[in-house]
Amino acid sequence: MTISTNGSSAPALKFLIYGRTGWIGGLLGKLCTAQGIPYAYGAGRLEQRAQLEADIDEVAPTHVFNAAGVTGRPNVDWCETHKVETIRANVCGTLTLADVCRGRGLVLINYATGCIFEYDEGHKLGSGVGFKEEDTPNFVGSFYSKTKAMVEELLKNYENVCTLRVRMPISSDLSNPRNFITKITRYDKVVDIPNSMTILDELLPISIEMAKRNLTGIWNFTNPGVVSHNEILEMYRDYIDPSFSWKNFNLEEQAKVIVAPRSNNELDTVKLKTEFPELLSIKESLIKNVFKPNQKTSKA
Repeated sequence: MTISTNGSSAPALKFLIYGRTGWIGGLLGKLCTAQGIPYAYGAGRLEQRAQLEADIDEVAPTHVFNAAGVTGRPNVDWCETHKVETIRANVCGTLTLADVCRGRGLVLINYATGCIFEYDEGHKLGSGVGFKEEDTPNFVGSFYSKTKAMVEELLKNYENVCTLRVRMPISSDLSNPRNFITKITRYDKVVDIPNSMTILDELLPISIEMAKRNLTGIWNFTNPGVVSHNEILEMYRDYIDPSFSWKNFNLEEQAKVIVAPRSNNELDTVKLKTEFPELLSIKESLIKNVFKPNQKTSKA
């Protein structure tokens, strides 16, 4: 295992990151390099306690980041037919890592999901009323979301864990197949529902700052406000490809081409915005961090 640093390291910090081959894990490594923070990727499997202990012994980190887990390939429908594998990674693995970190007195930054809620009577679509950190998950439509809700509830008992509820992650890399924008531009048809989403270019650096501040507990980790599929695709057309077009369909039609229902919700971001007042709204962040850097049209 190699410690990576660019020479201008902050000696007080050393990060151990799980999820080297994943999207978020890869971006975290690049951010650490840019900030001069020494880091290493964990070699152990999350469900193998002895391997995690060995990683920590070797790296001697100040903080641990978990960006590993199972989301399914090509999507969460995979989890419906691979339930044991999903439990092993998302429940057993995450809990084992949290427990090992607690025993070593280490804060664990855990990239979780906000896809454990769906609009309901108390949080109606378009109402602006979002689910708060202390709200109980109400979405059990997919097995993936079920496992994530299970582990979040159990992790509440670990005072060393910082749980970040990520939703529909977006980055400025429009070639990445995991990018929500890239996904919906490639679909034959899309639904059009306002949702809370996470702009990684803005929020991943904030997660590093959260580690530096040793923040723990549950955090809704999205940009404030909501944006719909059509609004994003309109921005894509205006900034990237003027000839781009798309077709919509409704949830009933969508249900015919997917195995498990999908979560749609708005998360309340008052807690995160209070800690980080500079946090941009979802639409502002999309333009500043995603569409402006990739702009190919003459739009002002």
